[in-house]
Amino acid sequence: MGVNQFTIFTDQEFRTRFLSDIAPAHPQTQMEEENYQGPNIEIDWTTKGAVSGVKNQGQCGSCWAFSATGVSESWALLEKKSVSLSEQQLVDCSASYGNHGCNGGWPSSALKYVKDHGLSSESQYPYKAKTETCQKQGGDFKITTISSVAGCAGLESGIASRPLSVTVDAANWSHYSSGVFNNCGHSIDHAVLLVGVVGGAWKIKNSWGTSWGEHGYIRLAGGNTCGVCANGGVYPH
Repeated sequence: MGVNQFTIFTDQEFRTRFLSDIAPAHPQTQMEEENYQGPNIEIDWTTKGAVSGVKNQGQCGSCWAFSATGVSESWALLEKKSVSLSEQQLVDCSASYGNHGCNGGWPSSALKYVKDHGLSSESQYPYKAKTETCQKQGGDFKITTISSVAGCAGLESGIASRPLSVTVDAANWSHYSSGVFNNCGHSIDHAVLLVGVVGGAWKIKNSWGTSWGEHGYIRLAGGNTCGVCANGGVYPH
């Protein structure tokens, strides 16, 4: 527990302003995840030049867009390209894909938009932390394929090769400051970027700025902590 930019909000205010009902978990039995004994690898993509800088979504439920741009920026870095992509374009322009701007969305749906239209850079379409009228469709950044992994075992195998977009229950994250966290349920309400496994804990890049957590990151206890395994992971290529 610690003091940060969310301390001034009640729990309900925090959930309303910063989280959203992203998606129901896929029908994976709790027993399968309870029997999972891992992760058992050690990898940190932040030390391998494959993770872009921490951003800040502000008081807008656009975590899904940041998760999608984060995993796309990581793919670009793995391809030896550096780009900062536009979350605002996803917020404004991808409603036809089932997203709802600052009221929530799906990283996988955001990636489908990018696959179909491309995406502008952050400098071309800057972030406003509010839903506005779409100013421009698509851009020069392109992806051709969207792939997914399922369950905890899938995350463990997937993170060995690349960062992954994942969803979590972040209702109790507001006072996190450091260490390995396990005080959460499985009501999925937030999208983030899984960037590694450190000391048996899932390492996650959040979108609440660098003053939150461990310079913008959180470590979750292994297994399905905070429902991290429930919806598996997605990534572009």
